[in-house]
Amino acid sequence: MRVEVAKTAGFCFGVDRAVSTVYKLLEEGKQAATLGPIIHNPQVTGDLAARGVVTVSRPQETPAGYTLVIRSHGVAQAVEEEIQALGLPYVDATCPFVKKIHRIVEQKSTEGYHVIVVGDPKHPEVEGIVGWCQGPVTVLETPEQAENFVKTEGEKLCIVSQTTYNYNKFQYIVEIFEKKGYNDSVVNTICNATEERQRSAKAIAAEADVMIVIGGKHSSNSRKLYEICQRECVHTYFIQTLDDLHLDLPKAVRLVGITAGASTPNKLIEEVQN
Repeated sequence: MRVEVAKTAGFCFGVDRAVSTVYKLLEEGKQAATLGPIIHNPQVTGDLAARGVVTVSRPQETPAGYTLVIRSHGVAQAVEEEIQALGLPYVDATCPFVKKIHRIVEQKSTEGYHVIVVGDPKHPEVEGIVGWCQGPVTVLETPEQAENFVKTEGEKLCIVSQTTYNYNKFQYIVEIFEKKGYNDSVVNTICNATEERQRSAKAIAAEADVMIVIGGKHSSNSRKLYEICQRECVHTYFIQTLDDLHLDLPKAVRLVGITAGASTPNKLIEEVQN
């Protein structure tokens, strides 16, 4: 039996940067608070909590003397302004790829475009993107919603995507808009690392007898990897930690494939592989 890890798996640049930011603050002897969980990984957040890092849901909940860290998902413009108005010391660890989307939607909406965000409306990244729009904005998660969308006559649309959205689904939704003649401005804002992670996961799942996806249960990109792998390999399992790994593999299994979401540390991937 062969065990193989997908070529691209685990921590992405933005998540690694955000987590490293918190650890650096601790190394400098500072107390840190994160606006929401810094990462969708219970092992990492548990370790940080043990080191005194607190998680807050609103800026005003930040304890006195703590430095607030904005996670990689980013926040709405109003939240950033609130942090500044409160005079809180803070570090903005928003992923640069997400920041780019903020700039795009802010500019396009200022120019009169109706912004279409393709993604999960409840995801913090999408909530942040919506919060930078200066005019009409609609969040679409499914092709069905795209089919049912009707724009106002004379309205210009700008279509962007959540960075971790399924690449093929985004392309399909764009095609639906193109057929309607709604392709005024389309910007593929899916992160390159996300695209590559999804492609390599699909490739290995197509060959594997058993596929293991490692990721946090609240991680959007990990769930999408699971969906992609399950379409290619019926025996696909979604686990959070090594404790969740309960596989009774028959001898006929030739290849076990492994992939992991952007919030999965390399150490955990290695443990599962071993």
